[in-house]
Amino acid sequence: MDAPQLPLTGFSGPAEDRLAIRELVDAYGDAVARRDADAWIRTWAPQGRWLIRGAVLAGHAELRRTWLAAMAAHRFVSFQAQPGAIAVQGSAARMRVHTTEWLVPLEGPARLQHGCYEDQLVREAGRWQFAERSFTVLSTQPF
Repeated sequence: MDAPQLPLTGFSGPAEDRLAIRELVDAYGDAVARRDADAWIRTWAPQGRWLIRGAVLAGHAELRRTWLAAMAAHRFVSFQAQPGAIAVQGSAARMRVHTTEWLVPLEGPARLQHGCYEDQLVREAGRWQFAERSFTVLSTQPF
């Protein structure tokens, strides 16, 4: 699952792979908006790793459990994502994704959060999935 060490400054590799990866990002966001854990976990490789807020989560069971708990703590979540760079080489890829989230927790103030994912992807059985997502919060403010 090693991603290519290509410069992540633009878009490179076959257009059909880059489109499929973009659709993966869109499917991820759609699953969040619909709170569909099955659709969300399908975006991840079975041994996928999520590096978020100092935690390292790995494998479908841990990813699903953590995501369900996070979603249960919110009345509303909207997740919008925009790839800033995609580099594809064979069945591996790297990507940078900028995010905007509207978060309305069950308790506490609503907030608008901007972040960035540094991703490694793998194509298995003809499908692109996240092998690793490393998330950094860039800005948070009330709305």
